Amino acid sequence: MAVPAQTCGASRPGPARTALPWPGRSPRPGPGARRPAARPPRPLLLLLPPLLLLPLLAAPGASAYSFPQQHTMQHWARRLEQEIDGVMRIFGGVQQLREIYKDNRNLFEVQENEPQKLVEKVAGDIESLLDRKVQALKKLADAAENFQKAHRWQDNIKEEDIMYYDAKADAELDDPESEDVERGSKASNLRLDFVEDSNFKNKVNYSYTAVQIPTDIYKGSTVILNELNWTEALENVFIENRRQDPTLLWQVFGSATGVTRYYPATPWRAPKKIDLYDVRRRPWYIQGASSPKDMVIIVDVSGSVSGLTLKLMKTSVCEMLDTLSDDDYVNVASFNEKAQPVSCFTHLVQANVRNKKVFKEAVQGMVAKGTTGYKAGFEYAFDQLQNSNITRANCNKMIMMFTDGGEDRVQDVFEKYNWPNRTVRVFTFSVGQHNYDVTPLQWMACANKGYYFEIPSIGAIRINTQEYLDVLGRPMVLAGKEAKQVQWTNVYEDALGLGLVVTGTLPVFNLTQDGPGEKKNQLILGVMGIDVALNDIKRLTPNYTTTNFREPVTLDFLDAELEDENKEEIRRSMIDGNKGHKQIRTLVKSLDERYIDEVMRNYTWVPIRSTNYSLGLVLPPYSTFYLQANLSDQILQVKYFEFLLPSSFESEGHVFIAPREYCKDLNASDNNTEFLKNFIELMEKVTPDSKQCNNFLLHNLILDTGITQQLVERVWRDQDLNTYSLLAVFAATDGGITRIFPNKAAEDWTENPEPFNASFYRRSLDNHGYVFKPPHQDALLRPLELENDTVGILVSTAVELSLGGRTLRPAVVGVKLDLEAWAEKFKVLASNRTHQDQPQKCGPSSHCEMDCEVNNEDLLCILIDDGGFLVLSNQNHQWDQVGRFFSEVDANLMMALYNNSFYTRKESYDYQAACAPQPQGNLGAAPRGVFVPTVADFLNLAWWTSAAAWSLFQQLLYGLISHSWFQADPAEAESNPEARESSCVMKQTQYYFGSVNASYNAIIDCGNCSRLFHAQRLTNTNLLFVVAEKPLCSQCEAGRLLQKETHSDGPEQCELVQRPRYRRGPHICFDYNATEDTSDCGRGASFPPSLGVLVSLQLLLLLGLPPRPQPQVYAYASRRL
Repeated sequence: MAVPAQTCGASRPGPARTALPWPGRSPRPGPGARRPAARPPRPLLLLLPPLLLLPLLAAPGASAYSFPQQHTMQHWARRLEQEIDGVMRIFGGVQQLREIYKDNRNLFEVQENEPQKLVEKVAGDIESLLDRKVQALKKLADAAENFQKAHRWQDNIKEEDIMYYDAKADAELDDPESEDVERGSKASNLRLDFVEDSNFKNKVNYSYTAVQIPTDIYKGSTVILNELNWTEALENVFIENRRQDPTLLWQVFGSATGVTRYYPATPWRAPKKIDLYDVRRRPWYIQGASSPKDMVIIVDVSGSVSGLTLKLMKTSVCEMLDTLSDDDYVNVASFNEKAQPVSCFTHLVQANVRNKKVFKEAVQGMVAKGTTGYKAGFEYAFDQLQNSNITRANCNKMIMMFTDGGEDRVQDVFEKYNWPNRTVRVFTFSVGQHNYDVTPLQWMACANKGYYFEIPSIGAIRINTQEYLDVLGRPMVLAGKEAKQVQWTNVYEDALGLGLVVTGTLPVFNLTQDGPGEKKNQLILGVMGIDVALNDIKRLTPNYTTTNFREPVTLDFLDAELEDENKEEIRRSMIDGNKGHKQIRTLVKSLDERYIDEVMRNYTWVPIRSTNYSLGLVLPPYSTFYLQANLSDQILQVKYFEFLLPSSFESEGHVFIAPREYCKDLNASDNNTEFLKNFIELMEKVTPDSKQCNNFLLHNLILDTGITQQLVERVWRDQDLNTYSLLAVFAATDGGITRIFPNKAAEDWTENPEPFNASFYRRSLDNHGYVFKPPHQDALLRPLELENDTVGILVSTAVELSLGGRTLRPAVVGVKLDLEAWAEKFKVLASNRTHQDQPQKCGPSSHCEMDCEVNNEDLLCILIDDGGFLVLSNQNHQWDQVGRFFSEVDANLMMALYNNSFYTRKESYDYQAACAPQPQGNLGAAPRGVFVPTVADFLNLAWWTSAAAWSLFQQLLYGLISHSWFQADPAEAESNPEARESSCVMKQTQYYFGSVNASYNAIIDCGNCSRLFHAQRLTNTNLLFVVAEKPLCSQCEAGRLLQKETHSDGPEQCELVQRPRYRRGPHICFDYNATEDTSDCGRGASFPPSLGVLVSLQLLLLLGLPPRPQPQVYAYASRRL
């Protein structure tokens, strides 16, 4: 039967189609210009040889055409490889730049990074930096102890007797609802002037200290006024420390009473919500005030626990958890007749943020029922503490019991587990209003070296859940000088806006005695702290002689990098204080976190002496050597410097310079044009050899300016970029130069001007061959607009030099492809043309193979990169989707590629993500977490005479001041009030090339909707060439692969704790001292509700009368011990 004449594969109904002469688009004069109406044909870079017709593979349901044979598609792939390589050889200038470096060999030296020497030097510099802070810290702690010892306690001290700067005074004056404004503050508050200081990122006053007192502590109490009195003398010591070391940042004394005195003075960063900052809950104070803890919290959930009392217990447990740091271990259990963990954790776990979150959520699910069984609760707790097969703190051991009361003393349990050594302290908390005899609870605490506390209402929770730290501090105080050891914290966010800091801490002890021959005082006065900004430590690390692969992080080493067994070994060695070196093959994320690269890395690490820190250096092999400019010829310096002037950009291309600290007086700017202007103005005043400048950075910058200008002169200037549809050519160097040619192309340049922070630069260094980078597109954003804008695809490659047997990569060069023009070129290269101007026709009776040009209605042809992002397509309607993850374009085909091992998936978590605050649901008029009585309760007189009503009344009174205790978020309250984002966890998913390297044919089996596809990696690129039948129907939809970041709670904590990471306990533990006096173990009394007040309240509510103004409610600071 005769077959009508047709173009290859044109079996679908529709008008006859003819291919336009290649490339079928008008030339683009450059960025920002409109397209002319016509474009003359352009020659292909490589001649297209005749295509041999191969045996045909019939496509399902096809009669007049067939799916291309594997050899055909391999031929197309070779064409694509040759075209890319040819363009990069001509325009990239890799070989020419190598020659330029060799021609200028007299202008630089090749230096070697010796990892061991480098890391040891930096470790020594950091040790010296921290040692200076330690000396200041010891001077402060000694002075504080002497000042307090010499202080005479005053029972009749008054607020007007004390002069100090209240850091929150300005905020309170601005707040008309503040209690100090309402009643008029009696304190003699100083009014200070402040000057801006860039070191503190704040306005400060160097002549005074500032005082911060927690909102829930009364400033006029005798304890607080005496504390303010004797700590005033610290001001002169703070000032003297700064005179001796001007680099000192915040110097802080955190008192056990809650008072914070810090220097220099600065106004408190008032939060939008209630200020819940309490120094005793800051990580540095907790670490300095006691040795690490193993804590088991047991909660009475018997039926006698009323609804409100249970609410108080839940809140108390959450507040108790906030007193723990990463050095501590904890578990929480509830008990009635039996004891059981409240969460999935069956043993002690590290008290990190993620584990504490699990506990807090689980505690909210506790339900009261059954009878009280103290024995079950304590036996569970002791069994937890005796489990030696798990990672734990192995220092202070304690049990915290929350109950509404009971009569059983469970002496037999203590005799079995804890006596006579009493290695476990027992703290008991009587929660809620009740008439129970509290003597058994007091006895339990006193008999086990603990303390008894009462929590009758919300106002007592924060104070009474943190004062146990005073008891734990006793052995430290009694140990004296042996316990006076400086500890350095983990990295955390400074409350005063300094950013990420580490803090050196030193406990301050009470040296007073009640009289001659009396026992030594056991009180810890507080903790002295000095901050060191992480940026100051970072400045000591080598800059731009090695590739800085990550900013310092506040995470576990294995959370900061992609975890593997080799890194686990390195981490363990660093924790143990060893030094070592190891070369490993590992996975790393790209800077834009879209890609994964498998790379070689050299890890070198050493301990920092006199600290609990260890320093590691990660060095890629190509950074073993680096260039150091030697521009002694000042005439040459001036010549090269002129190519940085904007007046040269039109002929030599636009230059971006990396925003580095070239000189001390150089003004930084986020706008690179402005930064360059500042740089040029400074260079007109100083020379590159000036002492105030970093000569290494300056000389390398100027050298690279000249090197890249020679590339323009030898290669770029004489080439017609439009001929091969290039929007720009570029070069970026280690020295900090990024040169874009032509000048107008810089208008569309969006890459980071710091090469080490540009994804294309780092990926080019880490990979061989040509790295394609399509424009970034988010699935939620609108597609690329191609009508008036020029869209380009970056193609880059590293320039590798071999000088005297030493290999290095000092630069990256590349081109920017015109998307639309190269999409047309892509169709032609993946076609059956035997001549560049005419598409191949099928004869009247012949069957033939489809191709990507003529049969684009039937055949899908794409290039996707190693991250799974679309780079080019033969489908015009997909051009505006270039840069998107391909699953968002064709989920069915992307799933097939993944299932056939062309791609591998890597999932990880970003624990430092910032998220927009989530809108809170309508919580009604009642504070979150507060028991709300029903209408039936209001009509029930018995309810009004219950303890629940009384405690709720107290709660509501406190809420008038605090604007809802339960709604205040401590983390948000302590943050910058200008912040609009909060910390969160994001799950990241990246894809990278799998194990399949060969050409591969497969079928997506969906019955009548099956699709053939072919996939092949393009040699020397990060591209995958895919040819597939277009889907004929939608019944074959498979699951969609996701690549974008998603909100997450992190990995499943219940599984993670079963394989805890290695941690080393403290080298010395202060949890016991034979001379400790445990007789002061807490006293309390039960406070029955006043029936008169309750009846009056009921009448007021029923009659609708406004209640009389109530007195302010405060938690008075008290030193029980």
